[in-house]
Amino acid sequence: MKGKWKNLSLATVFFFLGFTIWFSFAPYTDGIAEEFGLSVSELGIVASAAIVAVPLGRIVIGPLTDKYGAPVTAFGTMMIVGTAAIVSAFTQTYEVFIASRIVASLAGITFVIGIAHVSEWFEEENLGLAEGIYAGIGNAGAGLGSLLLLPSLFGEGYSGPLFDTNWRAAFFYTGAAAIVVGFLYLFLGQAAKSEAKRQATKQGVGFKQWLWVASRHGAVVLAIAYVMSFGLELGMNGWLSTYYREAFGEGRLAIAAGFAATFSIAAGLLRPLGGYISDLFYRKGLNPISAFDGRHREQWTFMTLVYIVLAMFAMTAAGLTGNILVAVVAAFGVGLGCAFAEGAIFAQVPSMFPDDSGSVAGIVGGIGSSGGIFYPVIFSSALLPSLHWGFMVAGVTMIPILVLSAWVFQPDVAETATEKGFIISDSEPNAPVASSDD
Repeated sequence: MKGKWKNLSLATVFFFLGFTIWFSFAPYTDGIAEEFGLSVSELGIVASAAIVAVPLGRIVIGPLTDKYGAPVTAFGTMMIVGTAAIVSAFTQTYEVFIASRIVASLAGITFVIGIAHVSEWFEEENLGLAEGIYAGIGNAGAGLGSLLLLPSLFGEGYSGPLFDTNWRAAFFYTGAAAIVVGFLYLFLGQAAKSEAKRQATKQGVGFKQWLWVASRHGAVVLAIAYVMSFGLELGMNGWLSTYYREAFGEGRLAIAAGFAATFSIAAGLLRPLGGYISDLFYRKGLNPISAFDGRHREQWTFMTLVYIVLAMFAMTAAGLTGNILVAVVAAFGVGLGCAFAEGAIFAQVPSMFPDDSGSVAGIVGGIGSSGGIFYPVIFSSALLPSLHWGFMVAGVTMIPILVLSAWVFQPDVAETATEKGFIISDSEPNAPVASSDD
């Protein structure tokens, strides 16, 4: 079906640009800090501020996408994001700069819109791969787009027709591109592969339904697992350039950004592999973890979460060697774990909740992205002996998530993870009609 590949491609370009805008501040932290007189700890706060609007934004945009369709919500999002990015390019005060970048950070909600859109076009046996391709290439906007492409176009010594400051030019032109892409999505995108699928998804929208879905065991555990995978990725993307500069004395913008980009490339481009392996576990019935017998996708997800914790400990050990190249390799290893876990989690989301994919994607993506707020604060804490120790501290905070995941992934609990939940009644208030292409 040509339509599904066209819509997948459109969603992927939209998401790539969204993440490029979201992390466009990362390679320019040195110049921004100089202009506004910021310390290293204050830069950590700036990195967190660039994420603060995203958790709630994702939670809200998910059901809106289910109700109105991706082309409409994509258009509205890009109009807001593009305008805010352009405003931030002209700002002269720190307060206005932070405010405009918080609004521009809504570019991070593009992920939920595309996840819901792709799930409206692909069958369950290929969901992991399709969502992985979408999220993997799109996620690379944080690395290829913001850390490699933008510094190449708007690097040190930049002088253009509108700005002589590189970060101002980067913010302006990416904002203008967002507005153009928003119009393209509105006119070229199709909400679903059939009217029956569109109506099934639309019917499941409502506050009571959202609250019920949000409290199911499956949605809760995937959301907090996303904190330690995608939330970690957000934190690392916004922090690594500063880390390499401050912890190792690497002051050259292009070099520090290039090192940071290796993490983002791993976390982004390898994500389709994480989704594909989840599909493989599902199709082949693989059971490497006997305690989770029969729960094939869950087994792969749990394996990736354990790997992330170990990789975070390794990141601290690598930094303590004092060798920046060893630290870069270790960060690539962390990025690999993030990619696999994110691909695994978003293979499970539409598979478990086929007619609430936008709502659940919003919940998982929104809660998960909150990690991008507090991880940079941990990484940059003045209480630590050095900047290297923040990674290990973050790894320790992830252990309770592993424990809860292990409980939910048990066969008897996982069997009813989309039906039973926390606090809210187990009776579904607004069950949608079964989707059909007939």
